[in-house]
Amino acid sequence: MPELPEVETTMRGIAPYVCGQKIKQIIVRERRLRWPVVKEIADIKGRMIESVSRRGKYILMRLDRGTLIWHLGMSGSMRILPSGTPPEKHEHIELQLGSGLALKFKDPRRFGALLYTDTDPLQHRLLSKLGPEPLSHDFNAEYLYTACKNKSAAIKSVIMDSRIVTGVGNIYACEALFGAGIRPTRKAGRISKKRLNFLVDSIRDTLRDAIEKGGTTLQDFTQVDGKPGYFGQSLQVYGVRGPCGVCGTTISKQVQGQRSSYFCPKCQT
Repeated sequence: MPELPEVETTMRGIAPYVCGQKIKQIIVRERRLRWPVVKEIADIKGRMIESVSRRGKYILMRLDRGTLIWHLGMSGSMRILPSGTPPEKHEHIELQLGSGLALKFKDPRRFGALLYTDTDPLQHRLLSKLGPEPLSHDFNAEYLYTACKNKSAAIKSVIMDSRIVTGVGNIYACEALFGAGIRPTRKAGRISKKRLNFLVDSIRDTLRDAIEKGGTTLQDFTQVDGKPGYFGQSLQVYGVRGPCGVCGTTISKQVQGQRSSYFCPKCQT
C-alpha cells in the first residue's frame, strides 16, 4: 500500500509535467473507485493546473478554479505518458494535457479515489482532521509527549493514527520504532520524552531516506517513470525473516490491529 514516501515520490514525479498545463480532456473509464467519480468531474476540462502538493497520503492538484484530491488507495499509481498511448488494464482515469502528455491513473484494487472541491481542500472532510505532517516543525517531541500522555494504547498504534500524525504507515512505523529502539507494543503513556524525541527523529530520518530512494516496492508500487522504489532494499525489520542486522537476534513478528509488526526483541525495549 502506498504510504507517505510513495505519495510524495508520486507528487514530485508528476509536478514538472502537469503544473502550468491546461486539461484538454479527462477520460474516466471506471467510476467505481473507493468513492464513485462524479460525472461533474468532466467540468474540469479546459482548466489550468496551477500547483501540486501533498497532505498526508492525499495529492492535491490545485486548478485555476477548484482542486482535485487524489488518493492512491492500496494499489494506485500514476504515470506520465504521451496522449494516445493505449490504456493498460486497470487504468481508470486519464488527464490529457495541453503539452501532448497524459497523466494516467491505474488502480487494480480500486481503493483509490479522485474527488473535487471548489472550496479550501484542507477543510475537506477527509483532510480537516489530519494531524501534523511528520516532516514539519509542528511534529516534535513536546507535541508527541502530550499526545501520548496517559495513553494505554501501543506506541505503534499512536504514531499510525492520522489524527495524531499523518502519513506514518505500517512499514515506516516498524522501521522508525526500530531506529529509536522502542518496541511497537510498549504503552505510549509510559515512554519518556527523551525516548519520544529519539522516535520523532527516527520517523523523520526513515521517511526522508525512503523519499530519497523513491519509496518501497512490496507489491504494486512503482514510481511515475515505472521504476521501482528502492527503500525496500534498506528495510531493517519489516518483512525480515531471520537475524537482526545489529545484534543477530531473530526478528519477531506480531499482529497488532490486524497489521504485522516486526521488531528485534533485544534492540527494542
